Amino acid sequence: MHPTDHQTLRDSVRTHSALFLAQGIIMILLGVAAVIWPLISSVAIETYVGWLFLLSGIFSLALLFMAPSVSGFVWALFTGALALFTGVLLLWHPVAGVITLTLVLIAFFIAEGLFQIAAAIAARDAFRSSWGWMLFSGAVDLVLAGLIIAGWPGSAAWALGTVVGVNLATSGIAIATVAGTIRGVVGAAPKAA
Repeated sequence: MHPTDHQTLRDSVRTHSALFLAQGIIMILLGVAAVIWPLISSVAIETYVGWLFLLSGIFSLALLFMAPSVSGFVWALFTGALALFTGVLLLWHPVAGVITLTLVLIAFFIAEGLFQIAAAIAARDAFRSSWGWMLFSGAVDLVLAGLIIAGWPGSAAWALGTVVGVNLATSGIAIATVAGTIRGVVGAAPKAA
């Protein structure tokens, strides 16, 4: 990132620090709720994804038929129909959808974990002080995948909601911390003057 981009980002956060702080707090609360009630949050996430696929498929097919001369018509027709079909299935069978999305989550953790471990080992000479964190992150992904697999099929009920909840909470903490720090710097500047 260019130094002027850093300053632009800091200025934006400073100007809207109250909104960033509110966003962080809301994300923390939603994340904690998702961890406390993982089954409810898993079904909510599955339903959300189902609606995304359904609406994406409908809009893709509608646009395709309004512009039938677009290149790749058959491929666009196939992907739009597949998105529509996936959305209908996820909304029609939410429990099966939770299981399917949890399997996708497992595959993602395994792939990302292996990739991060390989990247960490390959970059250990270039990043002597930080390659261990990349290795640790990859190992954590593999451990998470292992925990979900070890508890299968019961883990499907909690895994999706818990992982999204933890992600929301940690992202919210990061956003709130940055906003709070920027607000503190802004508040300290007038006192110093």
